[in-house]
Amino acid sequence: MALTTNGEIIKTPPRQPVGEACRIKSLPPLTGVIRIPGDKAITHRAVIFSSIAQGTARITNALLGYDCMASIECMRRLGAKIDINGNTLTVTGAKGLKNNQRLNVGDSGTTLRLLTGLIAGAGVSAVLEGGDGLKNRPMEQVVETLNGMGARITSADGFAPITVKASQMRGAEVYLPVAGAQLKGALMLAALNVRSGITIYEDTPTRDHSEIMFEEMSADITRGPGRVTVRPSVLKSLNMKIPGDLSGAAYFMAAATIIPGSHVVLRNVGVNPARTGIIDIINSCGGRIDVLNESMHRGEPVADIMVESAPKIKPFNISGALAPRIIDELPVLAVMACFADGESNISGASELRHKESDRITNTVAALKMMGARIEETGDGMRIWGGGVLNGGARIDPRGDHRVAMTLAVAGAASLEGVEILNPGIVGKSYPDFFKIFSGAKEDAGRDGD
Repeated sequence: MALTTNGEIIKTPPRQPVGEACRIKSLPPLTGVIRIPGDKAITHRAVIFSSIAQGTARITNALLGYDCMASIECMRRLGAKIDINGNTLTVTGAKGLKNNQRLNVGDSGTTLRLLTGLIAGAGVSAVLEGGDGLKNRPMEQVVETLNGMGARITSADGFAPITVKASQMRGAEVYLPVAGAQLKGALMLAALNVRSGITIYEDTPTRDHSEIMFEEMSADITRGPGRVTVRPSVLKSLNMKIPGDLSGAAYFMAAATIIPGSHVVLRNVGVNPARTGIIDIINSCGGRIDVLNESMHRGEPVADIMVESAPKIKPFNISGALAPRIIDELPVLAVMACFADGESNISGASELRHKESDRITNTVAALKMMGARIEETGDGMRIWGGGVLNGGARIDPRGDHRVAMTLAVAGAASLEGVEILNPGIVGKSYPDFFKIFSGAKEDAGRDGD
């Protein structure tokens, strides 16, 4: 795929046709040091926030998968200047957003939600549209919440395309009915231009990357337990290094836990407490994960993560407030549960049904094809571990990058491996994943930037 803007051609990893397949064989122990690409959620925010800030920012270790490239292209159309050199971005903020733009968000739900809030609050008009991957991404909460504060937004029965008409929003106190960091981020962006600001309450804590970055960029923001208030303010640009994506690291953490003899170190990974539920779960069921060399960068905790294989895996239960902390990692935890000694349960994860695919149905169907004893429930999965997966299947992850990477872990730990159709979809969040994972023992030892 090539994007052309400001006379510049940007090359991104090509999508592979659905008919192509990646063969993951049963792997020997994973060993060595692995560098994880930049965090997807933080890269989105760094791009969007820097694009409306005063000054110029240098963003290193940015993730340049399909979704974050969509955010880059949209912010360019809105007036920001963004240059790319490898995985480093130089972003000069727009002096006011351009009006009446048609913005293609690709298949990125994060881009769609955040920009809806940004554009509505800024009082300009735009049409946000995207690809087929948005068809399962409901936008009613964002649209209805912003309209309740005076925005003029319409959608296609709650889905993209979304049309924002110029309006003047009013401040409000908003109670989030369902935990959602993207809705929270959209409201925070809108609040930058709303006269009396917006206060957001949430019963279940969600990722706070937006709050951290707003504080670092000098926004007028106050935080308390379950509450954040943003008042009208101008963000100030700052240089930042994006930490490694813990969600991307999760696949190596799970694989190293269930493949005997494994020992890996994952370098410079973000360990924000709102994201580390997977570490807690793996350690609680007999895993061996240590967090080392902790430091802080621009308000985000970063560390090395050392993972050793577990001699025995105990079953686990995930429910309630824990599920939102590990929503992206639940499919790969289902794989780990297949190797546990007993029955594991995942509940409180209905959000999984509204990702790039219905991840509950998709994960259950795929793992059944590999020999797992697993069934879906209304808001999760039930898995009966037997310590082994047969594998040997050829599976279509149905356009879902996280299901594709989950299947790679399942195949690596199975008896007969797996063939994964359309492996190029991992370009949404981890473009080089299969290059590294399919030769894990050799590639894992390469400790480069």
